[in-house]
This record gives sequence, structure tokens and C-alpha cells, in this order.
Amino acid sequence: MRIGIIGYGNMARALAGRWVKEHEIMLSGRNLDKAAEAARSLNIKSGSIAEAAGFGEVVVFATHNAAVFDAIEQAGGARAFADKVVIDINNPIDTKTFLTTRTDGLSLTEAIADALPGAYVGKAFNMAQARVWADPDKSFDGRAMVTPYTADEAADEMLATLIADVGSEPLRLGGNEHAYKLEAAAAIVIQVLFAGGDAHTVLNLIRPEAKPIR
Repeated sequence: MRIGIIGYGNMARALAGRWVKEHEIMLSGRNLDKAAEAARSLNIKSGSIAEAAGFGEVVVFATHNAAVFDAIEQAGGARAFADKVVIDINNPIDTKTFLTTRTDGLSLTEAIADALPGAYVGKAFNMAQARVWADPDKSFDGRAMVTPYTADEAADEMLATLIADVGSEPLRLGGNEHAYKLEAAAAIVIQVLFAGGDAHTVLNLIRPEAKPIR
């Protein structure tokens, strides 16, 4: 599938690096030179935010969480995302208090969905640091990494596929009304990382019925 990534930082590069064998990818951002430099390191395309939104069947918001809505405007507004799958990987977390920065009672994912009524929105990849996603080994204590996600039903299959393509097991929690759970869980990981925790820190779901990796 074609994936337009809005952002060119560590998370954007980590996910693009895992998807590049199976999908066509374009990196983008405000600074076209930096986007091009990041894209060259992965041998993929780069472009403007509007070009990435137009290119992708799937569009990934890998910007800073505070820049998401500016990026929507730069892409051309809600119409630029009509009929596309949009993935929110962000966490609206204050890194001093480790509490949400949202003040309207919505998760960031729900706010994005409200802003993009013609898109199919989901949330994933927010609960681990970029090094985890870049690493081809997604096993922890002998068990496969499980990636919980939320999604509109129309986005479910594509999102599950992209999670599997980075080497993790997808687990749909339901619709985006559950996305606040993912943001709250990510806040725990972020707090541990800021306290000096290893970059590979994850909250992995241990399911007794699941067989361990051999």
C-alpha cells in the first residue's frame, strides 16, 4: 500500500524502515530538506505535507502531538484526508507532569477523527519508543510483542496489517472511544523513560493462551 508519513523524526524513520520492503512510502514535513535527507537514508520518497497526504492510501501523523492540527491545515484541510486511513501515533502527554494535555475530555485520536469526518482513523504505535519499532526483534521475555490499537472498522484491516508488518501482534481494543486507554498507558512508559529507563521499555500484554516464541 502507499503510506504518506507526516513527520521525519525518529518514529517516522523507524516505522518507514520496517515498512519499506512491503509498501511505498513518502516522508514529509515542514522542512523539505530534512524530510529529503531522512528519506534518502531509507531510499524512499519525500515531499511536502500536502504531497504526502495526497500520495498515501494511509497517512500517518508522526509529528509532535501539538503540530497535528497545523499539519492538517498544511495538507489542505479535512478534504485532503477524505476516504483515507489516518493513523495517530502521538501522545498528548506533558513530560513534566506525565498527565494528558487534552482539556476537552477527548483523546487526541478522537479529536483528529472529529476534524477529519471523511477519513477512517485509528491509533497505534504510541506505546513504545522508536528503537523498539526499528528493532526487527519484537520479543520480550520470550513472548511476541502485542500492539493494542483502536480503529474505525473501515481502518481495522489496514492497521492490523501494518502492525504485523513491523513484527508485532495486533490487538484491536475497539473503536476510537478507547484510544484514551492507549494514551494513558503510554504515559506510564514515557514516565519510566524520562526517569532513565531503557529505550526498549514496553508494556507488553501477556496472554496465557498465547504460545511463547521458540
